[in-house]
Amino acid sequence: MMEQCSYPSIFIYGHRATGKSHVIHTLLKELELPYATVSCVECVSVGLLFEQVLLPLFGSDSASLLSRSPSLSDFVRVYKQLCVQASAKQTRYIVLDRAELLRDMEANLLPAFLRLQELVEDNVTVILLSEIVWDKFRPNTGCFEPLLLHFPDYSKGELQQILSEDSHPSYSPELYSAFINILLGVFYSVCRDLRELRHLAALNFSKFIEPLEQGKVKESDTHKLWRNIEPHLKKAMQTVYLREVSSVQWEQQLQMEEKEAGAVRGLSAHAHVELPYYSKFLLIAAYLASYNPARTDKRFFLKHHGKIKNTNFLKKNEKPPPQISSLGTLQLLNQVGHDDQLDAPKYKCAVSLDFILAISRTVSFDMVKYLYDFL
Repeated sequence: MMEQCSYPSIFIYGHRATGKSHVIHTLLKELELPYATVSCVECVSVGLLFEQVLLPLFGSDSASLLSRSPSLSDFVRVYKQLCVQASAKQTRYIVLDRAELLRDMEANLLPAFLRLQELVEDNVTVILLSEIVWDKFRPNTGCFEPLLLHFPDYSKGELQQILSEDSHPSYSPELYSAFINILLGVFYSVCRDLRELRHLAALNFSKFIEPLEQGKVKESDTHKLWRNIEPHLKKAMQTVYLREVSSVQWEQQLQMEEKEAGAVRGLSAHAHVELPYYSKFLLIAAYLASYNPARTDKRFFLKHHGKIKNTNFLKKNEKPPPQISSLGTLQLLNQVGHDDQLDAPKYKCAVSLDFILAISRTVSFDMVKYLYDFL
């Protein structure tokens, strides 16, 4: 083994579409370093995970040395055997994308990858890419502490610069940049996901240039273009993260529902809403508060069933957290009571049981255990 080894493991975390995978893969390719990239989503078994690690590093024959159902010790043995045949001239890298899924596999797998360099006696660094913070990732049994690296969210100016690079070939870059500025002005408060914003830009640009194609305005008249697109963008806020429908289709769907049922049923039938990690818990808490009797709170959430003080956690004239506003925009929460109750707004969860059960499974929360109707 080389005299000087790199750090055994690196944990890189940040929200989706912040450049984690792109930066790592670009660096490894440009520097021509030996590496293996493994998507933990695709690894339905531990054996498949081990194969995808060995094949890029040691060639097509390396996976044949594994048994049909290999254990961790089998993988370590085969890796050490292959290292003897092909010693490392430089550090090998193993990139595990969506590494949080390792927590659902064998209990010894994550701690082993964190200290794989020690186990296989090779100059290898394991890079774990995740959307959750290390405190939520760390095993309860303890493990080797990796080097932490955070990829922060893009600022509004950075998003403006990145999205403006996708300018339409038929129109000037200045026009497209003005459109992106309008788009971010509407959506930045509720969505900072680069992929979703790029999708929204592609979806709504045709509506933005509609007056131009009709010859009603010129490119320099951005104020009239803004007035034309603003109502459409505000309606499109209801379809943020809903890739299965466009904003126009969603508006048509709402109109059909109003005719058929006389009321809008909201988004509870849609099971493909992607929410931030903590917003999922906020939605779960809202569902429990909406459908569990208040008298059952101490039964579910106090160990000794002590008294609960009737405390108003929202101070007078204090605005609700922005996450609540976002859930309200998505129609996952509905404000109840009179509109003039600005000092203490009240909300009710508007999603179905199947929807909230699907959300709770993504954060490993046993929803049924805390529902009064299932006692």
